[in-house]
Amino acid sequence: MALALLFPGQGAQHAGMLPWLDTRPEAAPVLQALSHQLGRDWRTGLADTAWMNTNAVAQPLLTGVCLAAWRALAAHLPSPIAVAGYSVGELAACSAAGVFDTPTALALAARRAQAMDASVTGQHTGLLAVQGPGALALAEAAGTLSIAIRISPERVIVGGPAVALDAHAARWAAAGLRCTRLPIAVASHTPAMAAAVAAFAQHLAAADLQPARAPVVCNFGARALRQPAQLATALAGQIASTVRWDECMDTLAERQPRCVLEVGPGSTLAAMWRERHPGIPVRSVDEFGGPDGVVRWVSAQLARQ
Repeated sequence: MALALLFPGQGAQHAGMLPWLDTRPEAAPVLQALSHQLGRDWRTGLADTAWMNTNAVAQPLLTGVCLAAWRALAAHLPSPIAVAGYSVGELAACSAAGVFDTPTALALAARRAQAMDASVTGQHTGLLAVQGPGALALAEAAGTLSIAIRISPERVIVGGPAVALDAHAARWAAAGLRCTRLPIAVASHTPAMAAAVAAFAQHLAAADLQPARAPVVCNFGARALRQPAQLATALAGQIASTVRWDECMDTLAERQPRCVLEVGPGSTLAAMWRERHPGIPVRSVDEFGGPDGVVRWVSAQLARQ
């Protein structure tokens, strides 16, 4: 009975995400807390892409929606053997593992966004997704940019000044690579976020962190951690360090889950997992019309001989 969980990060949010959550009583407390933070009409606000993608909205929004989805499913699924979150998704992963409660997760998401925005006040920075042969090697050689997220040798996300991102994107696109600017206005997971690490570490130090019930495979170092002090260091450190998502997936796969479930909007992490570990079935909850289908799929996978 081995289930592993993935929690998506910023960019996964979309206007029609997981509408069935609104009818699930288990999700109601989380959604109420999210409404208190973002406003009672936050679903209506999703029609405004600019609003939805601002750090101050996107980070607590993703955290809340992911945790609401997990609350709707948790009583009907076995406890996970390990969890992992992509960027800000690590807050939801930690909360799902019992490190802190939902209100703390939402408050930390807001503080994280605030600290990251403050780190680049007055600067024009961002992230660029690069895909194609040699993408990682080219990104490593781009002196004015930093590798924010490493997914595979052919897929990487780089961060830095907007001018440098545009210049490299034009050069790499001409060489046949696919380059896409992400709707994130900060150079997440790069040295530009150094001040945010210190600020967020202070917020974590004031929070009530408990030992994780299931190992959390952390972006910072790609290690499976349980202890509060280690998790706090990893949660803060990842903000200004490369997310080694390729290694995070490998660390999770080493625990030999029977199946993997992406808990939250979108299915980007499921697609990444399927490409890297095709022998371990994966789905996203956003692929289903409600929790019943999710539970049936997980149950079928866990029953396989």
